[in-house]
Amino acid sequence: MLKLKFRKLHTTVVDGVDPVGIIDFLFQEAVISHDDVSVLQWMRSKDGPKQQCRELLNKLHASGHPQAFVRLYLAIKKEPHLQWLTERVDNLSEVDLLQLQQLYISEPTGEVAS
Repeated sequence: MLKLKFRKLHTTVVDGVDPVGIIDFLFQEAVISHDDVSVLQWMRSKDGPKQQCRELLNKLHASGHPQAFVRLYLAIKKEPHLQWLTERVDNLSEVDLLQLQQLYISEPTGEVAS
């Protein structure tokens, strides 16, 4: 469910979050690797924090880590200046999520694509 919520809020997160502390937390929690951190640091120096945040979210969406978005939520919740984002995540309606989920249903199999 959190993965869908973060997908729905992708642009909001990219535009409003400086991911430095979040990256550190996700590394500490073994959600992202040392190589991921290196790439994300390079991304920041090359393209800035928005691209770094975008790349982080892309890595998490592609990740097979079962707790990636739970840990992302916890990382955001630890940042007092991002309380507005945790409120947005918490307040996304089930209708919004059901509509989003319908976009990812595979017609031939009927399974939700990730």
